[in-house]
Amino acid sequence: MRGVEHLGLVLADGPIVMAERREEAFYGELVSVRGRDEAVRLGRIIDISDKAVAIQLFSANSGLSLDEARVEYFGKPLELRVGRDLLGRVFDGLGRPSDGYPEITSSERRDVNGKPLNPAARIYPRDFIQTGISAIDGMNTLIRGQKLPIFSGNGLPHNRLAAQIVRQAAILRQGEPGGAGGAGGAGDDFAIVFAGMGIKYDAARFFLDSFENSGVLSRVVMFLSLADAPSIERLVTPRCALTAAEYLAYELGMHVLVVMTDMTNYCEALREVSAARSEVPSRKGYPGYLYSDLASLYERAGKIEGSRGSITQIPILSMPDDDISHPIPDLTGYITEGQMVLERELSQKGVYPPIAALASLSRLMKDGIGTGMTRDDHRDLASQLFAAYARVKAIRNLAAIIGEEELSPLDKQYLRFGERFETDYLAQGEFENRSVFETLDLGWRLLTLLPREELLRLPSDLIEKYLPQGK
Repeated sequence: MRGVEHLGLVLADGPIVMAERREEAFYGELVSVRGRDEAVRLGRIIDISDKAVAIQLFSANSGLSLDEARVEYFGKPLELRVGRDLLGRVFDGLGRPSDGYPEITSSERRDVNGKPLNPAARIYPRDFIQTGISAIDGMNTLIRGQKLPIFSGNGLPHNRLAAQIVRQAAILRQGEPGGAGGAGGAGDDFAIVFAGMGIKYDAARFFLDSFENSGVLSRVVMFLSLADAPSIERLVTPRCALTAAEYLAYELGMHVLVVMTDMTNYCEALREVSAARSEVPSRKGYPGYLYSDLASLYERAGKIEGSRGSITQIPILSMPDDDISHPIPDLTGYITEGQMVLERELSQKGVYPPIAALASLSRLMKDGIGTGMTRDDHRDLASQLFAAYARVKAIRNLAAIIGEEELSPLDKQYLRFGERFETDYLAQGEFENRSVFETLDLGWRLLTLLPREELLRLPSDLIEKYLPQGK
Protein backbone atom coordinates (compact mmCIF):
# COMPACT_ATOMS: atom_id res chain seq x y z
CA MET A 1 0.00 0.00 0.00
CA ARG A 2 1.10 3.54 -0.70
CA GLY A 3 1.75 5.60 2.39
CA VAL A 4 2.72 2.51 4.42
CA GLU A 5 6.29 2.21 5.64
CA HIS A 6 8.13 -1.05 5.11
CA LEU A 7 10.73 -2.05 7.68
CA GLY A 8 14.30 -3.00 6.90
CA LEU A 9 16.94 -2.77 4.21
CA VAL A 10 18.85 -5.58 2.55
CA LEU A 11 22.06 -3.68 1.80
CA ALA A 12 23.56 -0.20 2.04
CA ASP A 13 26.53 0.76 -0.13
CA GLY A 14 27.30 4.46 -0.39
CA PRO A 15 24.40 6.32 -2.03
CA ILE A 16 22.74 3.01 -3.04
CA VAL A 17 20.53 1.03 -0.64
CA MET A 18 18.63 -2.18 -1.36
CA ALA A 19 15.16 -2.98 -0.02
CA GLU A 20 12.79 -5.90 -0.48
CA ARG A 21 10.78 -5.66 -3.66
CA ARG A 22 7.15 -4.59 -3.43
CA GLU A 23 4.86 -5.71 -6.21
CA GLU A 24 3.69 -2.19 -7.05
CA ALA A 25 7.19 -0.61 -7.13
CA PHE A 26 8.31 0.85 -10.48
CA TYR A 27 11.46 2.26 -12.03
CA GLY A 28 12.06 5.92 -11.15
CA GLU A 29 9.57 5.88 -8.28
CA LEU A 30 10.15 8.42 -5.51
CA VAL A 31 10.79 6.86 -2.08
CA SER A 32 11.82 8.05 1.35
CA VAL A 33 14.03 6.25 3.85
CA ARG A 34 13.94 7.06 7.57
CA GLY A 35 16.38 6.01 10.24
CA ARG A 36 16.45 6.31 14.02
CA ASP A 37 16.92 10.06 13.73
CA GLU A 38 13.59 10.32 11.84
CA ALA A 39 15.32 12.36 9.15
CA VAL A 40 13.75 11.89 5.71
CA ARG A 41 16.21 10.80 3.01
CA LEU A 42 14.63 11.07 -0.41
CA GLY A 43 15.64 8.70 -3.17
CA ARG A 44 14.41 7.04 -6.32
CA ILE A 45 14.30 3.47 -7.57
CA ILE A 46 17.03 2.88 -10.15
CA ASP A 47 16.87 -0.90 -10.53
CA ILE A 48 14.38 -3.70 -9.88
CA SER A 49 14.96 -7.44 -9.60
CA ASP A 50 12.68 -10.30 -8.62
CA LYS A 51 13.39 -9.91 -4.92
CA ALA A 52 14.82 -6.43 -4.34
CA VAL A 53 14.84 -2.83 -5.51
CA ALA A 54 17.88 -0.57 -5.67
CA ILE A 55 17.27 2.94 -4.32
CA GLN A 56 19.54 5.85 -5.10
CA LEU A 57 19.54 8.27 -2.16
CA PHE A 58 19.96 12.00 -2.71
CA SER A 59 21.84 12.32 0.58
CA ALA A 60 24.28 10.31 2.70
CA ASN A 61 23.21 7.00 4.25
CA SER A 62 24.92 7.75 7.58
CA GLY A 63 22.71 6.91 10.55
CA LEU A 64 20.77 4.19 8.77
CA SER A 65 20.44 0.74 10.28
CA LEU A 66 19.60 -2.15 7.99
CA ASP A 67 17.13 -3.64 10.49
CA GLU A 68 15.47 -0.43 11.69
CA ALA A 69 15.33 1.69 8.51
CA ARG A 70 11.81 2.37 7.20
CA VAL A 71 11.08 2.70 3.47
CA GLU A 72 8.01 4.47 2.09
CA TYR A 73 6.97 4.25 -1.58
CA PHE A 74 5.19 7.32 -2.94
CA GLY A 75 3.75 5.76 -6.09
CA LYS A 76 4.97 8.61 -8.33
CA PRO A 77 8.25 9.82 -9.86
CA LEU A 78 10.13 12.86 -8.63
CA GLU A 79 8.08 15.88 -9.67
CA LEU A 80 8.57 19.63 -9.86
CA ARG A 81 5.84 22.11 -9.05
CA VAL A 82 5.56 24.48 -12.03
CA GLY A 83 3.90 27.80 -12.75
CA ARG A 84 4.67 31.35 -13.82
CA ASP A 85 5.81 32.01 -10.25
CA LEU A 86 8.96 29.99 -10.99
CA LEU A 87 10.48 33.17 -12.42
CA GLY A 88 12.70 35.04 -10.01
CA ARG A 89 13.11 32.05 -7.67
CA VAL A 90 16.10 30.01 -6.47
CA PHE A 91 15.78 26.27 -5.78
CA ASP A 92 18.13 23.55 -4.63
CA GLY A 93 19.14 20.65 -6.84
CA LEU A 94 15.93 18.74 -6.09
CA GLY A 95 13.63 21.66 -6.89
CA ARG A 96 12.97 22.70 -3.29
CA PRO A 97 12.96 26.48 -2.56
CA SER A 98 16.29 27.65 -1.14
CA ASP A 99 15.72 31.42 -1.23
CA GLY A 100 13.75 31.60 2.01
CA TYR A 101 10.35 31.83 0.32
CA PRO A 102 7.65 29.12 0.35
CA GLU A 103 6.68 26.80 -2.49
CA ILE A 104 5.19 28.51 -5.51
CA THR A 105 1.40 28.77 -5.55
CA SER A 106 0.54 26.19 -8.18
CA SER A 107 -1.07 22.78 -8.16
CA GLU A 108 0.59 21.73 -11.43
CA ARG A 109 3.43 19.24 -11.21
CA ARG A 110 5.65 17.76 -13.88
CA ASP A 111 7.77 14.61 -13.94
CA VAL A 112 11.39 15.81 -13.92
CA ASN A 113 12.36 13.01 -16.31
CA GLY A 114 10.30 14.72 -19.01
CA LYS A 115 8.47 13.16 -21.91
CA PRO A 116 10.08 12.06 -25.16
CA LEU A 117 9.37 14.35 -28.10
CA ASN A 118 8.23 13.04 -31.45
CA PRO A 119 11.12 13.98 -33.78
CA ALA A 120 8.57 14.79 -36.50
CA ALA A 121 7.14 17.51 -34.25
CA ARG A 122 10.42 19.40 -34.09
CA ILE A 123 10.82 22.59 -36.10
CA TYR A 124 14.25 23.08 -37.66
CA PRO A 125 16.07 25.95 -35.88
CA ARG A 126 16.71 28.92 -38.17
CA ASP A 127 16.45 32.11 -36.07
CA PHE A 128 19.81 33.83 -35.71
CA ILE A 129 20.63 34.96 -32.16
CA GLN A 130 22.98 37.93 -31.95
CA THR A 131 25.24 37.50 -28.94
CA GLY A 132 27.28 40.66 -29.50
CA ILE A 133 30.46 38.53 -29.52
CA SER A 134 32.33 38.60 -32.84
CA ALA A 135 33.94 35.16 -32.48
CA ILE A 136 30.43 33.67 -32.22
CA ASP A 137 28.29 35.93 -34.43
CA GLY A 138 30.83 36.14 -37.23
CA MET A 139 32.12 32.58 -37.41
CA ASN A 140 30.08 30.21 -35.20
CA THR A 141 26.56 31.58 -34.90
CA LEU A 142 24.08 30.65 -32.18
CA ILE A 143 20.59 29.71 -33.41
CA ARG A 144 17.39 29.77 -31.36
CA GLY A 145 16.58 26.19 -30.36
CA GLN A 146 20.21 25.07 -30.73
CA LYS A 147 22.39 23.12 -28.29
CA LEU A 148 25.77 24.87 -28.33
CA PRO A 149 28.09 23.86 -25.46
CA ILE A 150 31.15 25.70 -24.19
CA PHE A 151 34.23 23.46 -23.88
CA SER A 152 36.50 25.03 -21.32
CA GLY A 153 39.15 24.19 -18.75
CA ASN A 154 40.01 25.02 -15.17
CA GLY A 155 40.77 28.71 -14.78
CA LEU A 156 39.34 29.78 -18.14
CA PRO A 157 36.58 32.44 -18.20
CA HIS A 158 33.66 30.24 -19.26
CA ASN A 159 31.37 31.67 -16.58
CA ARG A 160 32.06 35.24 -17.73
CA LEU A 161 31.41 34.25 -21.35
CA ALA A 162 28.10 32.53 -20.49
CA ALA A 163 26.98 35.55 -18.46
CA GLN A 164 27.87 37.87 -21.34
CA ILE A 165 25.83 35.78 -23.78
CA VAL A 166 22.85 35.90 -21.41
CA ARG A 167 23.16 39.70 -21.05
CA GLN A 168 23.49 40.42 -24.76
CA ALA A 169 21.57 37.69 -26.60
CA ALA A 170 19.01 39.17 -28.98
CA ILE A 171 16.94 38.06 -31.95
CA LEU A 172 17.90 40.10 -34.99
CA ARG A 173 15.12 41.93 -36.79
CA GLN A 174 15.41 41.62 -40.53
CA GLY A 175 17.40 44.45 -41.98
CA GLU A 176 18.12 46.13 -38.65
CA PRO A 177 21.51 46.48 -36.96
CA GLY A 178 20.08 45.76 -33.51
CA GLY A 179 18.21 42.92 -31.88
CA ALA A 180 14.93 42.19 -30.17
CA GLY A 181 13.73 39.97 -27.41
CA GLY A 182 17.11 39.34 -25.83
CA ALA A 183 18.22 39.32 -22.22
CA GLY A 184 19.48 42.87 -22.18
CA GLY A 185 16.06 44.24 -23.05
CA ALA A 186 14.11 41.19 -21.99
CA GLY A 187 10.43 41.20 -22.78
CA ASP A 188 7.69 39.12 -21.25
CA ASP A 189 8.48 36.23 -23.59
CA PHE A 190 12.10 35.73 -22.51
CA ALA A 191 13.38 33.65 -19.58
CA ILE A 192 16.64 32.19 -18.32
CA VAL A 193 16.94 28.85 -16.54
CA PHE A 194 20.25 28.29 -14.79
CA ALA A 195 21.39 24.91 -13.45
CA GLY A 196 24.52 24.78 -11.29
CA MET A 197 25.93 21.33 -10.51
CA GLY A 198 28.74 21.03 -8.00
CA ILE A 199 29.76 24.67 -8.46
CA LYS A 200 31.30 26.82 -5.74
CA TYR A 201 29.29 29.47 -3.99
CA ASP A 202 31.32 32.29 -5.54
CA ALA A 203 30.44 31.04 -9.05
CA ALA A 204 26.75 30.89 -8.13
CA ARG A 205 27.02 34.38 -6.65
CA PHE A 206 28.68 35.65 -9.82
CA PHE A 207 25.78 34.53 -12.00
CA LEU A 208 23.21 35.87 -9.53
CA ASP A 209 24.92 39.28 -9.45
CA SER A 210 25.29 39.30 -13.23
CA PHE A 211 21.58 38.62 -13.73
CA GLU A 212 20.67 41.28 -11.19
CA ASN A 213 22.97 43.95 -12.66
CA SER A 214 21.71 43.29 -16.20
CA GLY A 215 18.11 43.67 -15.10
CA VAL A 216 16.92 40.14 -15.90
CA LEU A 217 16.84 38.63 -12.41
CA SER A 218 13.03 38.62 -12.38
CA ARG A 219 13.14 36.48 -15.56
CA VAL A 220 15.54 33.88 -14.10
CA VAL A 221 14.92 30.48 -12.50
CA MET A 222 17.96 29.07 -10.69
CA PHE A 223 18.58 25.48 -9.57
CA LEU A 224 21.75 25.23 -7.48
CA SER A 225 23.42 22.07 -6.27
CA LEU A 226 26.53 23.58 -4.74
CA ALA A 227 29.84 21.83 -4.12
CA ASP A 228 28.94 21.03 -0.51
CA ALA A 229 25.65 19.34 -1.47
CA PRO A 230 25.51 15.55 -1.93
CA SER A 231 27.04 14.69 -5.29
CA ILE A 232 24.11 12.43 -6.18
CA GLU A 233 21.82 15.46 -6.12
CA ARG A 234 23.62 16.66 -9.27
CA LEU A 235 21.93 13.95 -11.32
CA VAL A 236 18.52 15.51 -10.70
CA THR A 237 19.48 19.21 -10.95
CA PRO A 238 19.58 19.51 -14.78
CA ARG A 239 16.37 17.51 -15.07
CA CYS A 240 14.56 19.89 -12.72
CA ALA A 241 15.92 22.86 -14.69
CA LEU A 242 14.85 21.42 -18.05
CA THR A 243 11.40 20.55 -16.68
CA ALA A 244 10.95 24.19 -15.68
CA ALA A 245 12.25 25.31 -19.10
CA GLU A 246 9.83 23.00 -20.94
CA TYR A 247 6.88 24.37 -19.01
CA LEU A 248 7.88 27.99 -19.66
CA ALA A 249 8.61 27.35 -23.36
CA TYR A 250 5.97 24.90 -24.51
CA GLU A 251 3.06 25.87 -22.27
CA LEU A 252 3.64 29.58 -21.65
CA GLY A 253 5.16 30.26 -25.08
CA MET A 254 8.38 31.80 -23.75
CA HIS A 255 11.83 31.74 -25.33
CA VAL A 256 14.09 30.09 -22.77
CA LEU A 257 17.88 30.11 -22.59
CA VAL A 258 19.16 27.23 -20.42
CA VAL A 259 22.69 27.47 -19.00
CA MET A 260 23.99 24.27 -17.34
CA THR A 261 27.33 24.23 -15.55
CA ASP A 262 29.39 22.15 -14.96
CA MET A 263 28.47 19.04 -16.97
CA THR A 264 31.76 17.44 -15.90
CA ASN A 265 30.53 17.44 -12.29
CA TYR A 266 27.30 15.81 -13.46
CA CYS A 267 29.22 13.04 -15.23
CA GLU A 268 31.44 12.48 -12.19
CA ALA A 269 28.30 11.91 -10.08
CA LEU A 270 27.02 9.49 -12.72
CA ARG A 271 30.31 7.59 -12.55
CA GLU A 272 30.04 7.47 -8.74
CA VAL A 273 26.60 5.87 -8.90
CA SER A 274 27.73 3.44 -11.58
CA ALA A 275 30.67 2.33 -9.42
CA ALA A 276 28.38 1.88 -6.40
CA ARG A 277 26.17 -0.39 -8.51
CA SER A 278 29.24 -2.43 -9.56
CA GLU A 279 28.53 -1.83 -13.24
CA VAL A 280 31.16 -2.72 -15.83
CA PRO A 281 32.99 0.57 -16.54
CA SER A 282 33.64 1.95 -19.99
CA ARG A 283 36.20 4.60 -21.04
CA LYS A 284 37.99 6.18 -18.06
CA GLY A 285 35.59 4.50 -15.65
CA TYR A 286 32.43 6.18 -16.93
CA PRO A 287 29.39 3.95 -17.49
CA GLY A 288 28.71 2.65 -20.96
CA TYR A 289 25.39 4.50 -21.04
CA LEU A 290 27.04 7.94 -20.61
CA TYR A 291 26.16 8.83 -24.21
CA SER A 292 22.45 8.03 -23.87
CA ASP A 293 22.27 9.70 -20.46
CA LEU A 294 23.74 12.95 -21.81
CA ALA A 295 21.44 12.71 -24.83
CA SER A 296 18.43 12.52 -22.49
CA LEU A 297 19.41 16.02 -21.30
CA TYR A 298 20.68 17.67 -24.47
CA GLU A 299 17.76 16.52 -26.61
CA ARG A 300 15.33 18.39 -24.35
CA ALA A 301 15.93 21.54 -26.40
CA GLY A 302 14.56 23.00 -29.58
CA LYS A 303 11.28 24.22 -31.08
CA ILE A 304 8.17 22.12 -31.57
CA GLU A 305 4.97 22.50 -33.55
CA GLY A 306 2.04 23.97 -31.68
CA SER A 307 4.15 26.22 -29.43
CA ARG A 308 5.75 29.54 -30.25
CA GLY A 309 8.28 29.06 -27.45
CA SER A 310 11.76 27.57 -27.72
CA ILE A 311 14.57 26.18 -25.59
CA THR A 312 18.19 27.05 -26.39
CA GLN A 313 20.85 25.23 -24.40
CA ILE A 314 24.36 26.36 -23.46
CA PRO A 315 25.92 23.52 -21.45
CA ILE A 316 29.33 24.33 -19.96
CA LEU A 317 31.89 21.61 -19.30
CA SER A 318 35.48 21.83 -18.11
CA MET A 319 37.66 19.39 -20.06
CA PRO A 320 39.95 17.41 -17.73
CA ASP A 321 43.56 18.37 -18.59
CA ASP A 322 42.16 20.43 -21.53
CA ASP A 323 41.69 17.13 -23.37
CA ILE A 324 38.99 17.55 -26.02
CA SER A 325 39.11 13.79 -26.71
CA HIS A 326 38.02 13.04 -23.12
CA PRO A 327 34.74 11.04 -23.05
CA ILE A 328 32.65 13.97 -21.74
CA PRO A 329 33.46 16.56 -24.45
CA ASP A 330 33.79 13.80 -27.05
CA LEU A 331 30.27 12.45 -26.49
CA THR A 332 28.82 15.92 -25.98
CA GLY A 333 30.15 16.96 -29.38
CA TYR A 334 28.36 14.02 -31.01
CA ILE A 335 24.99 14.98 -29.52
CA THR A 336 25.03 18.76 -29.77
CA GLU A 337 25.16 21.02 -32.84
CA GLY A 338 28.74 22.18 -32.43
CA GLN A 339 30.85 23.62 -29.61
CA MET A 340 32.61 26.78 -28.47
CA VAL A 341 36.15 25.81 -27.44
CA LEU A 342 38.11 28.09 -25.12
CA GLU A 343 41.86 28.08 -25.77
CA ARG A 344 44.35 28.42 -22.92
CA GLU A 345 47.04 29.89 -25.20
CA LEU A 346 44.74 32.77 -26.21
CA SER A 347 43.78 33.34 -22.58
CA GLN A 348 47.44 33.57 -21.59
CA LYS A 349 47.88 36.23 -24.29
CA GLY A 350 45.18 38.28 -22.57
CA VAL A 351 42.55 37.66 -25.25
CA TYR A 352 38.96 37.68 -23.96
CA PRO A 353 36.92 35.74 -24.85
CA PRO A 354 39.62 33.15 -25.70
CA ILE A 355 37.46 31.32 -28.25
CA ALA A 356 39.54 29.05 -30.47
CA ALA A 357 38.28 30.02 -33.92
CA LEU A 358 39.44 26.86 -35.69
CA ALA A 359 38.40 24.32 -33.04
CA SER A 360 34.95 25.87 -32.53
CA LEU A 361 32.01 24.91 -34.69
CA SER A 362 28.32 25.70 -35.15
CA ARG A 363 26.66 23.10 -37.34
CA LEU A 364 23.56 25.26 -37.80
CA MET A 365 25.44 28.36 -38.92
CA LYS A 366 24.63 27.90 -42.61
CA ASP A 367 20.88 27.89 -41.85
CA GLY A 368 20.87 30.99 -39.65
CA ILE A 369 22.81 33.52 -41.71
CA GLY A 370 22.66 35.22 -45.07
CA THR A 371 20.10 37.44 -46.74
CA GLY A 372 17.08 38.01 -44.55
CA MET A 373 18.93 36.82 -41.45
CA THR A 374 22.17 38.80 -41.32
CA ARG A 375 23.87 39.91 -44.57
CA ASP A 376 24.56 38.31 -47.93
CA ASP A 377 28.34 38.32 -47.41
CA HIS A 378 28.29 36.56 -44.03
CA ARG A 379 28.91 32.99 -45.15
CA ASP A 380 31.67 33.75 -47.65
CA LEU A 381 33.38 36.20 -45.29
CA ALA A 382 33.41 33.66 -42.46
CA SER A 383 34.87 31.04 -44.82
CA GLN A 384 37.65 33.41 -45.89
CA LEU A 385 38.49 34.34 -42.29
CA PHE A 386 38.66 30.65 -41.34
CA ALA A 387 40.98 29.91 -44.27
CA ALA A 388 43.26 32.87 -43.59
CA TYR A 389 43.56 32.11 -39.88
CA ALA A 390 44.29 28.43 -40.61
CA ARG A 391 47.14 29.62 -42.85
CA VAL A 392 48.38 31.80 -39.97
CA LYS A 393 48.53 28.76 -37.67
CA ALA A 394 50.54 26.80 -40.23
CA ILE A 395 52.99 29.67 -40.77
CA ARG A 396 53.48 30.07 -37.00
CA ASN A 397 54.43 26.40 -36.78
CA LEU A 398 56.90 26.88 -39.62
CA ALA A 399 58.37 30.01 -38.01
CA ALA A 400 58.96 28.07 -34.80
CA ILE A 401 61.26 25.77 -36.80
CA ILE A 402 63.10 28.03 -39.25
CA GLY A 403 62.67 31.41 -37.56
CA GLU A 404 60.43 34.30 -38.56
CA GLU A 405 63.21 36.12 -40.43
CA GLU A 406 63.34 33.26 -42.96
CA LEU A 407 59.69 33.60 -43.90
CA SER A 408 58.55 35.04 -47.23
CA PRO A 409 57.03 38.53 -47.39
CA LEU A 410 53.58 36.97 -47.95
CA ASP A 411 53.96 34.77 -44.89
CA LYS A 412 54.87 37.82 -42.83
CA GLN A 413 51.71 39.54 -44.07
CA TYR A 414 49.72 36.57 -42.83
CA LEU A 415 51.42 36.79 -39.42
CA ARG A 416 50.42 40.46 -39.15
CA PHE A 417 46.88 39.49 -40.12
CA GLY A 418 46.87 36.79 -37.41
CA GLU A 419 47.95 39.22 -34.69
CA ARG A 420 45.30 41.76 -35.70
CA PHE A 421 42.66 39.03 -35.99
CA GLU A 422 43.28 37.95 -32.41
CA THR A 423 43.59 41.41 -30.86
CA ASP A 424 40.85 43.19 -32.85
CA TYR A 425 38.37 40.49 -33.91
CA LEU A 426 38.49 37.73 -31.29
CA ALA A 427 39.26 40.03 -28.37
CA GLN A 428 36.65 42.43 -27.06
CA GLY A 429 35.49 43.83 -23.75
CA GLU A 430 33.39 41.78 -21.38
CA PHE A 431 30.63 44.41 -21.65
CA GLU A 432 31.22 45.28 -25.32
CA ASN A 433 28.16 44.42 -27.39
CA ARG A 434 28.96 44.44 -31.13
CA SER A 435 26.19 44.15 -33.68
CA VAL A 436 26.67 41.46 -36.31
CA PHE A 437 27.08 44.19 -38.93
CA GLU A 438 29.93 45.75 -36.95
CA THR A 439 31.49 42.29 -36.77
CA LEU A 440 31.20 41.77 -40.53
CA ASP A 441 32.64 45.22 -41.30
CA LEU A 442 35.54 44.49 -38.95
CA GLY A 443 36.24 41.24 -40.81
CA TRP A 444 36.45 43.08 -44.13
CA ARG A 445 38.85 45.66 -42.66
CA LEU A 446 41.16 42.87 -41.49
CA LEU A 447 41.19 41.31 -44.96
CA THR A 448 42.72 44.51 -46.35
CA LEU A 449 45.95 43.30 -44.69
CA LEU A 450 46.15 40.50 -47.28
CA PRO A 451 46.66 40.73 -51.06
CA ARG A 452 43.42 40.57 -53.03
CA GLU A 453 44.68 37.54 -54.97
CA GLU A 454 44.78 35.60 -51.67
CA LEU A 455 41.02 36.01 -51.08
CA LEU A 456 40.13 32.88 -53.00
CA ARG A 457 36.99 32.08 -51.01
CA LEU A 458 35.27 35.37 -51.78
CA PRO A 459 33.25 35.91 -54.97
CA SER A 460 34.50 38.78 -57.10
CA ASP A 461 31.24 40.71 -56.76
CA LEU A 462 31.57 40.75 -52.95
CA ILE A 463 35.19 41.86 -53.20
CA GLU A 464 34.20 44.74 -55.45
CA LYS A 465 31.31 45.66 -53.15
CA TYR A 466 33.14 45.57 -49.82
CA LEU A 467 36.79 45.98 -50.92
CA PRO A 468 36.74 48.39 -53.86
CA GLN A 469 40.01 49.21 -55.56
CA GLY A 470 42.25 51.47 -53.52
CA LYS A 471 41.01 50.23 -50.15
